[in-house]
Amino acid sequence: MSNFPDRDNAALLVIDVQNDVVSDAWNRESVIANINTLVEKAREAGTAVIWVQHSDEGMAIGSPAWEIVPELHPLEIEPHVRKRYRSSFEETNLESVLAELGVEHLFISGAQSNNCVRHTTHAALERGYDVTLVEDAHTTSDSQWDSGILPASVIVDETNQNFLNYSLPGRMAIIDTTEKVIF
Repeated sequence: MSNFPDRDNAALLVIDVQNDVVSDAWNRESVIANINTLVEKAREAGTAVIWVQHSDEGMAIGSPAWEIVPELHPLEIEPHVRKRYRSSFEETNLESVLAELGVEHLFISGAQSNNCVRHTTHAALERGYDVTLVEDAHTTSDSQWDSGILPASVIVDETNQNFLNYSLPGRMAIIDTTEKVIF
């Protein structure tokens, strides 16, 4: 149903699961374990795994803060995308990587739910991809608001609810759990 009738492949995006990004993330160990399960399932199915890493002034490329967490093990042959904005598509090579791999469906996992995960899922749909947000494979940290602290668990739930029943013409937005994902 995507806007890419000439493509029929899927890819797993692992967004910003970096030391600094998830240092105090909600449900960190469980989410990383779920991402590891997704990575294994994708590799077994021959589905591309794409690793996305954010950089900024406080998280310089190559620094320990920028590195992917040690619990995850990207392969050298798997695509890596470096980004500076919340959307993994903005000023990156992601679009060309997806075209080269013939991808029309993205499975999205990673961090931060309310920032890079949310912006990437919406950008993918807007660009014509079908998207599955893996509801138990993304996380964030508590967020400070004028009126107090918004707990990360509430942010994750809201991100999942926001994506539920969301669609654009000719595209599917799906919510699924790690256990139910089939590549």
